[in-house]
Amino acid sequence: MGNASSMLTQYDIEEVQEHCNHLFSQQEIVSLYQRFCQLDRNAKGFISADEFLSVPEFAMNPLSQRLLKMVDGLNFKDFVAFLSAFSAKANMTHKIELIFKVYDSDSNGKVSFKDMIEVLQDLSGSFMTDKQREEVLSQVLHEAGYSKESALLLDDFIKIFDHVDLKMEVEVPVD
Repeated sequence: MGNASSMLTQYDIEEVQEHCNHLFSQQEIVSLYQRFCQLDRNAKGFISADEFLSVPEFAMNPLSQRLLKMVDGLNFKDFVAFLSAFSAKANMTHKIELIFKVYDSDSNGKVSFKDMIEVLQDLSGSFMTDKQREEVLSQVLHEAGYSKESALLLDDFIKIFDHVDLKMEVEVPVD
């Protein structure tokens, strides 16, 4: 599985479905496999950061460098599992877990004020000054019951984001 010259068996498809909690249909998994094989230009069985950057929507994303750390070297099963957070069928907790990983750039299980400022800087670019970013983020944290000194855990993110209507959906084209 993952080699452009190989084909997915019914067993492979069911195994991938199980791995991603059945968030994709069998037909969607076959389409994702075809896309995976296109990205895996050297048929190594995994996708490198450079290969991910060949997807224009990914390369243009202001958080692409953070996402690259999460996707570099994914095999097909893990590629589908990563994309499952963007499925319309994914629950809110699954989506929030992905957002948390984007913010937790050092993978220590905590998101600091510094981590949040860095993401905000990636998102806002030169449209905001450092002072404006700090003021906005301090206000948002204060309104949520946290301070600049707070280190947010996944449970905190779930508490904060669970009431927000997150639209993180991509459509998987099925031929």
